[in-house]
Amino acid sequence: MNKKEISELKKQFTPDNCTISRICGCYVDAEKEKRLEMRESFLSLSDEEIFKYFEIFKKTLSGTIGKNLLNLEFPLTTEAEGGEQEFLLRLKNSRLTDDSLVDECYDKIIEHYYNAENYFIILVHAAYDVPGKARDNTEMFDSSDEVYEYILCCICPVKLSKAGLCYNEAENRIRDRIRDWIVELPERGFLFPAFNERSTDLHAMLYYSKKPEELQAEFVENMFGCEVSLTAGEQKESFQAVISDTLGEECNYETVKTIHDNLNMLMEEHKDDPEPVMLDKREVKQLLERSGVEDEKLSDFDTAYDNAVGEDTSLMASNLVNTRRFEIKTPLITIQVSPEYADLVETRIVNGKKCLVITVDDNVTVNGIPAKTMELDE
Repeated sequence: MNKKEISELKKQFTPDNCTISRICGCYVDAEKEKRLEMRESFLSLSDEEIFKYFEIFKKTLSGTIGKNLLNLEFPLTTEAEGGEQEFLLRLKNSRLTDDSLVDECYDKIIEHYYNAENYFIILVHAAYDVPGKARDNTEMFDSSDEVYEYILCCICPVKLSKAGLCYNEAENRIRDRIRDWIVELPERGFLFPAFNERSTDLHAMLYYSKKPEELQAEFVENMFGCEVSLTAGEQKESFQAVISDTLGEECNYETVKTIHDNLNMLMEEHKDDPEPVMLDKREVKQLLERSGVEDEKLSDFDTAYDNAVGEDTSLMASNLVNTRRFEIKTPLITIQVSPEYADLVETRIVNGKKCLVITVDDNVTVNGIPAKTMELDE
């Protein structure tokens, strides 16, 4: 799924566009015991509750593709009878009206999901009448291509509110606040089936994790039968290892800066594309070639890439470079600069010492105090 398709689904989480038919929920304590279960028509809830649920649903479809949101494809084995995909398909087709299937879904999550605190599992079923599109890409709401039926699951932590004082309006006094168990925004979630090319894709799903570096790969593998690729952080570390191993002692400041400049240019060229920019092994090698890495050094590239990333694994460009910040670190000093002004930082030998030199004008502040730069005697 790309960001346009995800955005289209998020637009349904409003009172006017709501397509959700049923909601089920299960409150689980820290000992993995079910404390409460609910099954209701979604539109029977109060307006206040519906708005709060909408916020949770939108959050489950929020974030960056490849970081918080992962497109997962089901292996063929999961689609056989008794497989993980086959179970999700039965759950979706039941429209959450089969209590035994809903309970089985709760049990699977409780068994495989690692969480040391209380949490609330939310399951909803929706049927979205997908409008057709004209040649100019405008939606034709009176012309539907298909009905996209899906289930959305949100796993929300439930935490005790902080102690404190509050104003009691009824008593017109300040008193101790009553602490409540608050359902917070989700930490994990999933959408099944995927909405690829604005159509139902039963062979794929979307997985959400609040923290990109805490995907809970074992939960994904046990719950869905899918393998999780490298996390965003792991992709960045692997890319850095490829550069270091390929360049060796020739891995200098100017070359690394040029590689990052070219990556930023690539991201800028494709910033309006709905699909994330992916780089396979061949494209990463071409990136290094454009950045001035000599052929002699590139002879080690294939081995370095296979060892660090994997021969058939692609990297997401947005995971490899920070488009907002260019950072230079030494053991004692960290310099951060906007990538567009990275040329203001140079490496030089000054008085026989290796130095980082920053070009500045008279607009310099030190701890908030305007200060003039020193003028060296000629």
